[in-house]
Amino acid sequence: MANFKQSLKKIHSKIGVIGKPGKWSTEILADAIEARTGFRLIIDMSEVHLDLINNKLYYKEYDLCGLDAMIIKKISSRYNPNTLDRLEMLRIAEHSGVQIFSSPEKIIRLLDRLSCTVTLRNHNIPMPDTIITEETETAFNTVKEFGCAVFKPLFSTKARGMIQIDSKSDATHIRKQIEGFKKDHQMMYIQKFMKLPGKDLGLIFLNGKYLGTYARVSQNNAWNTTINSGGHYELYHPSDEIIAVAAKAQSLFNMDYTTVDVAETEQGPVVFEVSAFGGFRGAREGAGIDAASLYTEHVISSLESR
Repeated sequence: MANFKQSLKKIHSKIGVIGKPGKWSTEILADAIEARTGFRLIIDMSEVHLDLINNKLYYKEYDLCGLDAMIIKKISSRYNPNTLDRLEMLRIAEHSGVQIFSSPEKIIRLLDRLSCTVTLRNHNIPMPDTIITEETETAFNTVKEFGCAVFKPLFSTKARGMIQIDSKSDATHIRKQIEGFKKDHQMMYIQKFMKLPGKDLGLIFLNGKYLGTYARVSQNNAWNTTINSGGHYELYHPSDEIIAVAAKAQSLFNMDYTTVDVAETEQGPVVFEVSAFGGFRGAREGAGIDAASLYTEHVISSLESR
């Protein structure tokens, strides 16, 4: 790989990375771009302002509408409705001719868990049993029906804010848990808890092409497999059926780079979500894939072909 990188001809495109300075995935993407272009710019969206008098978007002294492209690696530390506002701001730069990977409008469709789920179910993608409601009584009955349920915020990653409610608990305790969740999340997204074989999968796609798969393996008997809960990454070779399901799921959103979260069950593969951004660490540590460099080459190729 090193010799391959050295043999690549440098180009002079100005490609910015929207992310968090100092964060690993942001920095390795900026490194890959700088190696190919000699240009390095990491854009923290909390310091961006939009001038709608002149239809310009600025980050510090940089006119972002003057860039050739931007890659969205991280739009905010925590997903919330404000994240949608930041994506809307980027549409001004896109309208001015800056290529954005992936397009803000495509990411907006994925950022809200409900929006992603509705699209997947409208196309018959297999998913865990799911109920969406604002009614606490419906939520209570759903817990009883599911036996064990996972309540998920509409805007979150890495299982942040998710709670597990077991129907075996006292009814008063169940209602208290539901009311506590509803205080922060008026629309309750409830999925049937699925006991997984100690892992779930991240299938990696670049421009719609399947690259490989990593497994997130749980540790310490955690009910979820996220790295935040002590899980770790491993290489995994999924079946053709799993790849086909994931490929169909990601094709509905036409992302430049994404990962699809899939679990193997006795009933077959189920999709949890299609990622709005797609992780690099799982790709590298689990599947041995240098996603940052591959993504950079995709962006450069797109710029050269337009």
